[in-house]
Amino acid sequence: MEDQGQVFVITAPSGTGKTTIINIVRKNVREIGYSISHTTRKPREGEVNGLHYFFVDRAVFEKMIEEHEFVEWATVYDQLYGTSISSINKELYSGKDLLMDLDIQGAKEIKMRFPESISIFILPPSMEILKARVKKRSTNDKIDIELRMKKAVEEIQRCPDYDFIIVNDDLNQAVREIEAIIIAQRALKKRRFPLVKKLFPI
Repeated sequence: MEDQGQVFVITAPSGTGKTTIINIVRKNVREIGYSISHTTRKPREGEVNGLHYFFVDRAVFEKMIEEHEFVEWATVYDQLYGTSISSINKELYSGKDLLMDLDIQGAKEIKMRFPESISIFILPPSMEILKARVKKRSTNDKIDIELRMKKAVEEIQRCPDYDFIIVNDDLNQAVREIEAIIIAQRALKKRRFPLVKKLFPI
């Protein structure tokens, strides 16, 4: 494998099962790094600082923006989310591939910074199933649910911009497809050939 890894960006509407899929892929695929984002929102139950997110207050986040420490950042539901340059470089230059969980805006920024990055969009089985999932996980009011569904529709309309599209109607199949994408990219000639030259008289 080359010294520098490959960036894989995953985007999906809230409630699609993205976090579950990413966690399984990270366990199953060797040498896969994960970029931990910074956020100003409060931790949810079971979330650990430095493992799921770096939870910081708005003043710290805004200072990081001023000092150009983020490769991308965005406001999502009145909270700030960002990916630091240092977190990306730490993984890539260790030789690992990097899995990134980003929204539409963040994915676009990464594609501009890393043109060879691979983008993957995860779709729900249907809008009806997605709405049921959002209702189940949301503790907020009807207006908030409607806003989340409106945002989901806007996000889904952008899925043609992505390199790969996965429909999560079967969790195991969705995981296998993403793992297949990562493994196939590792076997591309441009990535594998430096190793070939070390091993064989070519």
